[in-house]
Order: sequence, then structure tokens, then C-alpha cells
Amino acid sequence: MNIRPALPEDYETLARIWLESWYSTGLKTIFDPGLAMLRNRIPEEVAKGWDLYAAEEAQEIVAMLALHPRDFYLDQLWVAPAHQGRGIGRALLAFTRRQFPDEIWLRCVVENESAWAWYERESFRFEGEEIVPPSNMRMKRYRWKRG
Repeated sequence: MNIRPALPEDYETLARIWLESWYSTGLKTIFDPGLAMLRNRIPEEVAKGWDLYAAEEAQEIVAMLALHPRDFYLDQLWVAPAHQGRGIGRALLAFTRRQFPDEIWLRCVVENESAWAWYERESFRFEGEEIVPPSNMRMKRYRWKRG
């Protein structure tokens, strides 16, 4: 797998992966961002400081990763549903740990039990809950520290 900085021409594919992955969680009934919102959000977030990455297998984009390097924040990690369960998420997390070797924090939607359970298995520690825009959903906050 190749993890590379995303290019503007990747944004459409990344928005679709983000949406399909969100829908695969079963949380569409709680919040449906829609493709238009995600299409708009990607360049806005890049302009505000996201480091955005595309993960490829056989020259097909299969996942996205968005990091805020200023505060060691893993903002988004999404794997296309057809490619889930094959270690891509773990590879993206390992990549993130190389970018932020001492500390990473993130948020997970409270109802997305499979995601936060996965982060707990990956040594992230629960710190609390908060309401986060733009969805105004309740999120669990997690942190990983080296050592």
C-alpha cells in the first residue's frame, strides 16, 4: 500500500470514500452529511491546515487520512467499505504514529462502537465526551502517548 499526500484531483474520490465509510457504520440515520457537504469540507479543511493523505492499492485510492499536525490531531481515518478488514486502517494508524511519534489525539462518534473499540485495542485511552460541530454529535475523545 502507498500512502501519499492527496492532490486536489483526489478530493472527489476521497469525499466518496468518506461518505461510503460513514454510511457503512450504520450512523446515516443519526447524521447524513451528504456528498456535497464532504466535497466542500475537504478543500476548506485543507486550507485550514489539514495534512490530507490518500492510501492506494494497485493505483486505486482505498482510504483517506486527515491530520492536524499543529496539535497532533488525527481528524479523519476512513477506509472504503470494500477494502475494510485488510489492515489498511492499521497501516494508516502506523503512518500517523510516524508523523506524531509522541502523542496523538482523536474523536469518535459515541455511537460508532466499532471505531472506538478499535482505537482502544490500539492503545488509545478514553478522556471524555464532547459535542463537536459541524454534526453536533456527541464524541468520545481519545489520546495515545508513546511509552
